[in-house]
Formats: sequence, structure tokens, C-alpha cells
Amino acid sequence: MKQHIAHMLREKASAYKTKEVFRYKDKISSVYKSISWSELINYTEKVSESLVQLGFGFNDKIGIFSSNRPEWTIADLGILSVRGIVVPFYATSSVQHVKYIVDETRMKLMFVGNSEQVEKALWLLENCKSLEKVVVFDNDVSQTDERCITWEYFLKISAENNHKESLNKLLEEAQPDDLATIIYTSGTTGESKGVMLGHDNFMSAFKINDERLKINDNDISLCFLPLSHVFERTWTYFLLYCGAINVFLENPRDVIQELPVVKPTLMCTVPRFYEKTYEGIYAETEKWPSFKKKIFNWSIRTGLESIEYKKDSRHLPLTLKVKLFIADKLVLAKLRQVFGGKIKFLPCAGAAIDSKLLRFFHATGIFINYGYGATETTATVSCFRSDKYNFDYCGSIMPETNVKIGENNEILVKGNTVFKGYYNKPEETNKVLKNGWYYTGDEGYIAEGDYLVMTDRIKDLIKTSGGKYVSPQKIELLLSQNKYIEQVVVLGDNKKYITALIVPSHHNLVVYAKEMDLNIDDNQQFIENALILDFFQKQIDECQKDLTPYEKVIKFALLPETFSIDNKLLTNTLKIRRKAIAEKYSDLIEKMYL
Repeated sequence: MKQHIAHMLREKASAYKTKEVFRYKDKISSVYKSISWSELINYTEKVSESLVQLGFGFNDKIGIFSSNRPEWTIADLGILSVRGIVVPFYATSSVQHVKYIVDETRMKLMFVGNSEQVEKALWLLENCKSLEKVVVFDNDVSQTDERCITWEYFLKISAENNHKESLNKLLEEAQPDDLATIIYTSGTTGESKGVMLGHDNFMSAFKINDERLKINDNDISLCFLPLSHVFERTWTYFLLYCGAINVFLENPRDVIQELPVVKPTLMCTVPRFYEKTYEGIYAETEKWPSFKKKIFNWSIRTGLESIEYKKDSRHLPLTLKVKLFIADKLVLAKLRQVFGGKIKFLPCAGAAIDSKLLRFFHATGIFINYGYGATETTATVSCFRSDKYNFDYCGSIMPETNVKIGENNEILVKGNTVFKGYYNKPEETNKVLKNGWYYTGDEGYIAEGDYLVMTDRIKDLIKTSGGKYVSPQKIELLLSQNKYIEQVVVLGDNKKYITALIVPSHHNLVVYAKEMDLNIDDNQQFIENALILDFFQKQIDECQKDLTPYEKVIKFALLPETFSIDNKLLTNTLKIRRKAIAEKYSDLIEKMYL
């Protein structure tokens, strides 16, 4: 197989033909419909031929600005097949953010999803010199600009002339080091940078993932994380490589209700998904009578006992086997039904995860395959092996991937999945790419031979005015275990002591207020109430009792509003935007240091 996604696609399509490859929910009937491999290659070739007819090809930067849907990946594969370069955008991206990328890449063509993106695209057509044409996936979006054409019309352009010969020539000339995509990082601290990944980066990623993960052509994956992110995008390609089925979910908020319908065996996830699911499960158990809670807790304890054997591939003692069988019948199997009941494993990355959450879900029989990676490494650097893993680590280093620890305990990565550099930013590239090593900016260490541990972003480390280094992530994970704390950001750089901004769990706080006969009914009243503030102080003190004095939160403030993508305080992958939060609440932060 040649080291190019376009060649891989055609080889797999030739082998699988009428087998199902994609599934999506029809907007009118709300019924899931299928796309076969033959249909996929037919659509992809139409996209490629239409692009050639319109004058697009080698090295042209073409945008995709849409939520998840089959057309997203079909357009993606069609662009790659003419040796074009795909530049993805999050469906929720601001028009100014998109403009910055369109201008920097001199983008001429963009695919967009629905009316929300069309509205932004029309503004971009007027305000970006390079942008010439927009293709709209939704055929029923009403607009009058002749520079905007529908997906349906775009595909028909392929029939105007026969471009089979031109397309075949492009494919023959395709090289492994062709640039496949420029992915702009979401930027938790500053300006976005365009990460350049080649076809050889992706093909190498498929090879090392195939050595580590057991996937076959009967597997079904639910695609709900944004395709614009390297994690879901690389995974989607990898599913094609393995011949598996990918089910597109346009609205990620529907994931819990769709899991029992789709019954996936696989699904890419982020830690926040498990935090919310865990909270939901325990909120439900709070309503149960005591005898039912006891059965639930006993079953979880039994599951927790069993995973200590499973993680090292040790046989369970007979008595534990019997207990686990009973626990599974009573509770654990029912919990797995929340995920559809067919899960083999769930890749998870993107942020730190509390080991308590990993243990809980593994105890239920849900194998969360936690790992570490970056856009610059074509996603995965390490992840759990199926036969040996440790819940306190980020999995084992992937095959054919070199990792070492540099100065300041920085994680350095070398291998065929390491990116080509940042688009148009040679100085930024030279800062992080040295002698083939990618300097990740993450602090960590290697444990027990091949386990990788990521402790914090070096840039996020707090240095107090007393010269002490503090890991905010460590404290945030500790505090977020408390059921009354929904979200938390720890601060204190160049300050005398550590402080925290806390978003309370409204649901759990309402329950507590009722128990205490407090007549409070809105968030603002909650965060100003002296009894509530005193209650939170006690909760924080209990959480941090084992921390060293300089790590402890001395003052805190409660916030009435959650951090979200909509208010720009979370990235599209649900990471905290520390800089944006610090700017928004600067007055409140300053008061904590008076």
C-alpha cells in the first residue's frame, strides 16, 4: 500500500465494495441510513472531479467549516485525492477566527454545513480577498449569492467533462510527504498555529495504532467529537484503514440518547464526557432507597476489586469471579447499557482524567483506553495496552515512537508521526522542532519502562512569589472530585498564595440547600450566601488536607456561570482557556489578593 490516504481509500474500497462504511441519521425520517464503500468511492471521485473542473488541485488549501456529517469526510477524502490540503474549522468557530485562517492560507474554496456557517461564509466572501467560492452541504439553505453553491449542484459539476485521466495522473504523482492538512490548534493561551501534517504522518499513525489496538471490519464507532480536531479526524481515517463502520452524529449533545440506538463498539471520548456521565449516574442513585444503594455500592466495589487483577492480566480468584458474575447481573451490565451494551473500548485523550473515574468505568466493564497525544504528533503518543496498564499513567508509549524527558521534565517525542512544522511560522517551528524531536511543552516522566505520565503544561505551572512551583492541574483534579464543584480554575502565578475560581454544581447545591432549609433559588444568591461560602470552605479544606501548605487554596470565589464553548472559556475540545478566564474575572481575582 502506498503511503497516501487516497491510495489507501481506493485499495479498501476495492476490497469491501458493498459493505457498509458510514451511517448517519436522516434529518427528515430520523432513521439511520447507510453508505457503502462503493458509494463512498463514487462520491469521493465526484468531489475530486468537480474540484478539477473548477480548477482546484495540488497544494490548494480548501476549508471545511461544518459539524460532523458524512459529507465532511467525503469532501475531505475528495480534496486529498487531488493532492489538495484540507483546512478544518470547528462548527462553532467565530467569523474572525475563520477569517484569520482563510487569510493566512490564502484559501479560495470552503465547504460549509448549515445556515449558521453559511451566514459567516457570506461575510467571509465579502471580507477575504482570496475566498472565491463556497459549497453548502445543506441543500435547503436559502441564499442568493452566486458564489455559494449547494453540495448537490457541486457534485453535478463532475459530469461536465471527463476528468478520470487527470485524476488518475494526480493519484500517480501523489507522494507520501504530500501535505494532507493544516490543523489550527484551538489555542488555550494565545494565537492559533497551523499544524502541518502529511499523508506519511497519517499512514504511520495507522500502522502503529493497528499494532496496539484490536479493531476489525465488524466494529462500529460513533463519531461525536469534532472532525476538525486531530483525534476524531485521525480516528475516522483509521476506521477506513480497518474497514470498520463510522456513525456520524451531527449534534454532540445527543450522544447519550444515541448510544443505546447505535450500540457502538468504539467511540473517541474526552475526560469531560466521563465526568458528566459519572455525575449523572450518582445523581440518579441519590434518589434510590438505601437497600438499592447498598447493592449498587457492593457491585462497584466488586468491580473495583476485579480490575486490579485485569490490569495486569492476572486470573481472578474463584470467589471473586462468582461475586463479579452476581454484580454484573445486578448492576454492572445495566450500567454498560448506558453506552449501548456493546463497547469493546473507548479511546480517551485531550486532558487529564481523574484515576478514580478510570477505575469506576473499568469496574463496570467499560474499557476506557486513556492516552496522551497532540495535534503535532498526529494524535496518539501513548495509550493503554489491552493486557497491561496502570490507571495512574497515560498508557504505554506507542510502537515506533521515541519519547524522552528533557530539561524541566519536558516530554520530547520523535517518530514518523511528528508534524512538518507550523504553517507560515518558521520561528515558532524552530522553537519546538529540534533535531527531529518535538518539544511538547508538557511536563512529565516515564515510569516502569514504557508508561508515560503527563503531569502538567509547563506554561500552566504556577510559580508563586515565594519561588514555589505549583501544578494547577493537580489541584483542579483534586477539587473537581467533590460533587459540589462543577468546574475549577486554580491561580497564583507571581502571587503570595493560591486562589481558585469555582463553578458550583447547581444540582447538588440545590439538594444541599433544601436539606439545610435555605430559601435560595438562583445562582447569584448561592454564590453570595455566607452559609454556602462557609460550606464550600469546608469542602475545599477536606479536599486539600494532604497538600503541602504552599499548594493549598487560601481564597476562592464562586462563579454564577459555567465555563463553556459558547462563552469562549472552553476550547472546542473542552479544555479550560486560562488566559480568557483570567481576563474575564480579573477584578474578582484581584480582590482575592487584597
